[in-house]
Amino acid sequence: MTGTLAAPVPLSATVARLLDVSVTGPGRAVFADWAGLALRDNPRRAQLVVSRVLGKHVPAAPADVLAAGAAVGDAVAAVLGPDAAGLVIGYCETATGLGHAAAARLGTAYLHTTRRLHAGVPVAARFEEEHSHAVGHALQPTGEVSLAGDGPLVLVDDELTSGRTVLNTIAELHAHFPRPRYVVAALLDARTPELTAAFAQRAAELGVRVDVAAVVAARLTFPADVLARAAAARAELPPPAPLPSGPPAAVVPHPGLWPDGVPATARHGLTPAGTARLAAAADAAAARLAPGLAGSRGVLVLGTEELMYAPAVLGDRLATRLPRTPVLLQSTTRSPVHAADDPGYAVRRTVAFPAPDDPGRGSLVHNLADPAAVPPPGEPWSDLRADDVVVVADAPAADCAGMVAALRPFAARAVHLVTVPGAQPEGAR
Repeated sequence: MTGTLAAPVPLSATVARLLDVSVTGPGRAVFADWAGLALRDNPRRAQLVVSRVLGKHVPAAPADVLAAGAAVGDAVAAVLGPDAAGLVIGYCETATGLGHAAAARLGTAYLHTTRRLHAGVPVAARFEEEHSHAVGHALQPTGEVSLAGDGPLVLVDDELTSGRTVLNTIAELHAHFPRPRYVVAALLDARTPELTAAFAQRAAELGVRVDVAAVVAARLTFPADVLARAAAARAELPPPAPLPSGPPAAVVPHPGLWPDGVPATARHGLTPAGTARLAAAADAAAARLAPGLAGSRGVLVLGTEELMYAPAVLGDRLATRLPRTPVLLQSTTRSPVHAADDPGYAVRRTVAFPAPDDPGRGSLVHNLADPAAVPPPGEPWSDLRADDVVVVADAPAADCAGMVAALRPFAARAVHLVTVPGAQPEGAR
């Protein structure tokens, strides 16, 4: 992938101007370096904070993605003091990888919420995310991972805006699986003083100790008419960037890279030993992939929706084995975002395709190149693409066909498909 990564304007500049956004707080100075702003296609909320270190909507170095999770883990450890976390829970889909990396840093069992329910596993808890495009979350732990326990429970999300969702989660869990202490952890604490006070009051009403651990605190303030401003802004912005103009790449399947019986997600929970097995499987897969990627000018590893941590580890191991090749990480998503080909905007293009786990449902991927990248003189940003795209999907190869076809224009050499077998959850009927 050619082009430089020096942005002429921050990725939050366009939305900040159109919506009259102000950023305050101790993290204000670093906000523009690791995040941008986009507009949601969601009537409930106007804006979306687009992180540079999650490996979700913007390509990021896998090492940076894993380091962000480790930073969350360190923030949790600082809050817990001598206490050891009993369980870490991450929110799907954006924080599944972030929470897993935080749990790995803490050496703690990990479980993430899911919208992909397994019919043979009981649902231990359900709750709603009020502002989301897909509101339902469920927890389906099996085997050695349980919601019951004595140690502090850590809930990880990428951004803490009001705290309603996480407090709803704590209320649901505490009613059935009470613990003496909870920690809410995030990369960004964006609460206003009013929302911080409301959070503390609701936590007190629950009658439990709830601490907050965040890497960055930066408050985003919007005018009262922000939803109307967002509607006008969507009409004012340019259209999304087109497809790259180069020929579409070949498709190279890589069956059998992931060993049977090794879960690639914590959808049903993983102990620290299970996370170590996952990392070893990702390392072995990277060792087999690396020779076929030799000579590539750029590799983009693409996770699929909730499957984020295993692709991050795979990408990190590829970067180690290909030291002269830039390796970046991103993920597909269910999240609709308004795309606009504007250099001060965080989502410049969106590609839609059938979801591999449910081909009757649509899935998306945004950008597929760094939105801040400056192309070579005379070339449009839309022509930036990796030589090789490595897709990691926990679905049969046949069900990935629509996604792979949609990705072919975004690779100059090949789209590599790595299918991860879905291990049968322990205890499933």
